[in-house]
Amino acid sequence: MGKPAHPRRLADNEAQAVVRNLRVSPRKLNLVAEMIRGLPASEARAALTFSKRRIAHAVRKALDSAIANAENNHGLDVDRLTVREATVGRSVVMKRFHARGRGRAARVEKWFSHLTIVLRERPQGEAAAKGRG
Repeated sequence: MGKPAHPRRLADNEAQAVVRNLRVSPRKLNLVAEMIRGLPASEARAALTFSKRRIAHAVRKALDSAIANAENNHGLDVDRLTVREATVGRSVVMKRFHARGRGRAARVEKWFSHLTIVLRERPQGEAAAKGRG
């Protein structure tokens, strides 16, 4: 006796990938997510490949996972995929301390983030441009 199946939250022409507990602050992750919002999947992958930010590699792996989900689980055409949304959420915060002078301590917070990438398959004749999607 298992749990009942939940209805699919996304449309039939959409696929997603979720990464939990990335070791980067949400503000920094959102800068990388902003780069790929609205782009075609191939351009978004190229942008992440050549980005100098450390977390871009993990975002690219999430994008690759979303592309694989779209192709293998939902039968979508990889060449017509665009990034519909790339959302960033807050996760846990590790609290550490940094020793200061005179026996005092300063708080250091190490933020973690969640990342959700949703891809949408464009209709056959629609042009791919940033901002549409």
